[in-house]
Amino acid sequence: MPGGRLTQQERQQITAGLGDGLAYAEIARRLGRPTSTVTREIMRNGGPAAYRGDLAHHATERRARRRRTAAANPPAQGRDTEAVHEYEQTFAAVFAQQGLPAMTARALAALYSTDTGSLTAAELAARLGVSPASISKAIAFLESQGLVRRERDDRRRERYVVDDDVMYQSTMSGARGTAHLGEIARQGVSVLGPGTPAAARLESIARFVEYVSAAIARAADEARAILHPEVK
Repeated sequence: MPGGRLTQQERQQITAGLGDGLAYAEIARRLGRPTSTVTREIMRNGGPAAYRGDLAHHATERRARRRRTAAANPPAQGRDTEAVHEYEQTFAAVFAQQGLPAMTARALAALYSTDTGSLTAAELAARLGVSPASISKAIAFLESQGLVRRERDDRRRERYVVDDDVMYQSTMSGARGTAHLGEIARQGVSVLGPGTPAAARLESIARFVEYVSAAIARAADEARAILHPEVK
């Protein structure tokens, strides 16, 4: 029923919807469920390419059993490990909705959910239950986007790090990318001829994205200075 746990039949309908190429929102509409429920369900169980309703249903039953066991034997840290896992899946789903590949989104969510904000490749692979090769590919993508950085720990192991400076650098990189779009748009003005409709359109685009990129960079600098004055 809407608001309750997904049934096995509903999970089979999700499988069918994915097979038909339906968007998450359309699958949710047909089920009478929130889009966020369908998104979490798919991302929690392998992503759109690997999702299978019957396997997802069995996995959910196993998670429910683990949750009951965890409730009876809470971890020493005071955290519900199953709740942490569920949260990471939700966090990853948000990253995936913003365009990150499924495995990359899971790796980033895992990093942000650690107290240290860093993990080795082996630790990430074990945490996510995937191969080191999958982690290597995901990290390479995150590095290319400025979303993580590499460090060596005291044992000379490579660690992948997310922190406040990574977020700042990623935001500034995005602002520079937006500004570059404005530069290219303005080049088109002279190519297409000032005063023409096409040139006017490109000039409007250039002015808009230049304003937005400058505002983003300014806001990032101000936020860093106020929230993290210790960072130079």
